[in-house]
Amino acid sequence: QVQLVESGGGLVQPGGSLTLSCAASGSIFRISTMGWYRQAPGKERELVATITRGISTNYSDSVKGRFTISGDNTKNTVYLQMTSLKPEDTAVYYCYSLLRRTILGRESAYWGQGTQVTVSS
Repeated sequence: QVQLVESGGGLVQPGGSLTLSCAASGSIFRISTMGWYRQAPGKERELVATITRGISTNYSDSVKGRFTISGDNTKNTVYLQMTSLKPEDTAVYYCYSLLRRTILGRESAYWGQGTQVTVSS
């Protein structure tokens, strides 16, 4: 089995900062991509940021310049540093990973349970 466990969510004032972490564990051969999606009430889940092979990053336009994604391949962990937070960043943030469980296995997507981020004064 594979588990993605998120941490670091919470309540923060507008303009504040938070860092989310997500650790993947279990039967994993190789991780190609890890990242974050978010879902606000009444809205669809949307991409926030991804990092592939620990090098190539991709951000949604709404967070570019404010959020930074990074990874630690030795720990199968991804981080999301969020700064200059806005009320519209309020959402449940889900960790995502595209990985292969065995050398011959197919890549599959896995999701964490989600962590709430609330930006409010």
